[in-house]
Amino acid sequence: MVTRSASFCQTKGVTTESGTTQSGTGAPAGRTSPELVLCALDDAMSHAWRRVADGVRARVRVHRGSVLDVEAHAVVSPANSQGWMRGGIDAIYSRAFPGVEQQVRKAVLNYHGGELPVGQAVAVPTGESRPAWLISAPTMRHPGERLPGNTVHPYLAARAVFEYWRDRELEHGSRARDSIDVIAMPGLGTGVGKVAPENCARQVAAAWDEVFGVRVARA
Repeated sequence: MVTRSASFCQTKGVTTESGTTQSGTGAPAGRTSPELVLCALDDAMSHAWRRVADGVRARVRVHRGSVLDVEAHAVVSPANSQGWMRGGIDAIYSRAFPGVEQQVRKAVLNYHGGELPVGQAVAVPTGESRPAWLISAPTMRHPGERLPGNTVHPYLAARAVFEYWRDRELEHGSRARDSIDVIAMPGLGTGVGKVAPENCARQVAAAWDEVFGVRVARA
C-alpha cells in the first residue's frame, strides 16, 4: 500500500460522518453497483457530496479527506483526453503510483488512437495492492482547460466510470465488477476545470441514477 500524503488526505472513513469500512479483495457476488466513496478536501465539496449521498442512494458514502486514504480497489482520475497527469489530483496520483501516467498514455494510444474522448474511460494497474486500479475518465480534452459554466463533462466522466465498472473487463481478463468493489472518486473538474462543487455533485448523482437506477429511501 502506498504511503499517503497527510496534506491531501486524512482518514480511511467512508461514512458521511467519517468512519471506517472493511472491504474485501473484490466485489461480492451479486452486487448491482460498486461502493462509491465521494472524497472532498474542503467544505464546499463535502457539503455538495453529502446531498448526493444522504439517504437516497445505496452504497454511496462521503469521505472528508484524500481519495488516497480510502481503502479502495480503484481510484478515479479526472484527467485529460491525452492521459497527461501533471496537475491537481493527477499529479498526486503520479507521485503515489510511479509509472501510472505511462500506463494511462499507453492505454489511450493502444485503444483510442492517442485521445480518450470525454465520456469514455480506461483502467490501468497502479502497481499497489490497494488501490489496485486507476480509472482514467477525462473531464477535459486538453491539460489545464477551464470548463464552461454549462459543461456536462462531470456527468460524462462519472457515467464512463460507472459503465466501465458495469460492463468492461480489466487487462487480465476479469470483469471490472468482479475485481473492484470500492471506488474512490474526487471532485470531477472542480480543480483545474473550475466546475462548481454543486454542479459537479448534481451531475455525478445523475450519472449514478442513470447507470444503476437505484435510489433507496432512508429507513
